[in-house]
Amino acid sequence: MRAEKSKQPDLIKPRVLRPGDVVGIISPSTQVTDPDRQQLALKTVEYFGLKAKWAKNVKAQHARTVATVAERLDDLHAMFQDPEVKGVVCIRGGYGSGQLLAGIDYDLIRRNPKIFLGYSDITAMHLAIHKMTGLVTFHGPVLLSEFTPYTEDCFRRALFQTAPLGDLTNPPSGNRLRPAHNLRTIHPGTARGRLIGGNLTLVTSLMGTPYEIETRERIFFTEDVGEEPYRIDRMLTQMLLAGKLQKAAGIVFGECLDCGPSDYKPSFAWDMTFGEVLDDRFMSVQAPVLSGLTIGHTNDQLTLPLGVMATLNANKGVLTVEESATV
Repeated sequence: MRAEKSKQPDLIKPRVLRPGDVVGIISPSTQVTDPDRQQLALKTVEYFGLKAKWAKNVKAQHARTVATVAERLDDLHAMFQDPEVKGVVCIRGGYGSGQLLAGIDYDLIRRNPKIFLGYSDITAMHLAIHKMTGLVTFHGPVLLSEFTPYTEDCFRRALFQTAPLGDLTNPPSGNRLRPAHNLRTIHPGTARGRLIGGNLTLVTSLMGTPYEIETRERIFFTEDVGEEPYRIDRMLTQMLLAGKLQKAAGIVFGECLDCGPSDYKPSFAWDMTFGEVLDDRFMSVQAPVLSGLTIGHTNDQLTLPLGVMATLNANKGVLTVEESATV
């Protein structure tokens, strides 16, 4: 199928995972050549009672950070085509998944719907696969993520149960005065819509392409890591200029790890903090906006299904996933 397709396809839900299922391990972004890290990924799969099936090119790379586009596409297609494989999981993010989008066989994926899991650079594939096929995909941990108890709980409920995830908020903290994860209401209110989003850098990189995000009447969630405030400002400005933020029913900006200014450079002047950037860029947005939910690059990490109905209560700091993501 060509990428020219414009009408949003009907929603397709993958089958829930069950203990003993086989999951395919792929690396569509940066490769993991360290055998100790590969062993950790295998341990993660087995911990959840699953069986691992390595894509052909994942372990074939030595001292190379990226496999070829053709190799990574072959791995992706092989895992979706393999009837033994019940889910496709990414070993890590990194860089490069956007290179695959024009070559993905979206018809193949639509005919063989399966759980697809990852975050960060994998955002490009989430947005493309969901837009071109209607498949519910899962923005959540990669196999090398930390998997705290909070992360593990949401992961299990998202992938191993057919019930809706329900109310999601940050984990409770032993220090109520200085919580580990701080939620902040930027714009109060509630909103309802289908979930869509991912890493902000990857979201903006797809603007002007056939895989560009659709935010109209949706709950748009995003996050990033290691970006200085002025770069967050630039990306949010691009989203505003494209009308993407104004059209969203509600917006959630996750934690932004290491998103402060870099070492002082006297020739460069930018004095807004990350929080000030969010307040400034969302000033003209009428929708409810919440900041600080544990999405993406944080050890305590939510697993969010793209495409299902959800309600955002920015006053209470709660995102409620109302619809089941699997069958």
